[in-house]
Amino acid sequence: MIYLSSFKLSKERINNPNIYPYNVFHGKDVEPFVFSPVTVLYGNNGSGKSTILNIIANKLMLKGKEYATSNSFGSVDYCGRFSSECRFSFGDDESGNTIRKLPENSRFIKSEDILYEIKKIQQRQILADGMEYDYMKNGHSHKEAADYFRTKEGMQQIEYIEFAQEKYSNGETAMQFFEDYLLPDALYLLDEPEVSLSPANQVLLAKEINKLARLLSCQFIIATHSPFMLGTLDSKIYNIDTEDYSICEWYDLENVRYFYDFFKKHESEFER
Repeated sequence: MIYLSSFKLSKERINNPNIYPYNVFHGKDVEPFVFSPVTVLYGNNGSGKSTILNIIANKLMLKGKEYATSNSFGSVDYCGRFSSECRFSFGDDESGNTIRKLPENSRFIKSEDILYEIKKIQQRQILADGMEYDYMKNGHSHKEAADYFRTKEGMQQIEYIEFAQEKYSNGETAMQFFEDYLLPDALYLLDEPEVSLSPANQVLLAKEINKLARLLSCQFIIATHSPFMLGTLDSKIYNIDTEDYSICEWYDLENVRYFYDFFKKHESEFER
């Protein structure tokens, strides 16, 4: 399913080329993005791939959008101005009619959202671990603390601790986050979803994204430079590191080639 068919970044120029977000695209010759069911924006740190996702999210008024602020150059809202200058087109529904609005579940999920969820779980764990210590610090003996945790209230606290411990793994928490939020029939913008995921879980998530796009009417626009995601996703890949944001194969990308060259260099060590 293609809900968002294309997106054209502003080509307007301003007098001061250092103002965000105009400075991100200064000197670029970019044609409109034409999206597939799964589209990847690849780029190294600072390339602007996350900025592009946020601009799209703001233009479409997606849940999770983050309104960026420009530099302190007078009272002009340059971020809002840039977004207003961008253009987009919706795709067609199954009957061939142009889509008028995005599905309700559509959202922008940032790497910060995942890290925040992990931080919440970790904070709960720290609080739970300190609960018995605090109980004893108030003058209770170790036996009294143990007796307390046998009461109904204490048992509820133990269940809370067990829940926190079960969810303590960063990777498991991140995978659960995606399981909770990636629902059928929606457009999703994902910014570096590989954060906190092992290579195996990155591949697992990419396979799940392929399934959601292929079978459950989802569309994804993903910013990533993970070779495991890039090599698994059935996607169109825009290379944001190039001046014209050219479409590339995953195995031609710089970050992927770096991994390949590294392991090729150490190939003999794997054969021992």
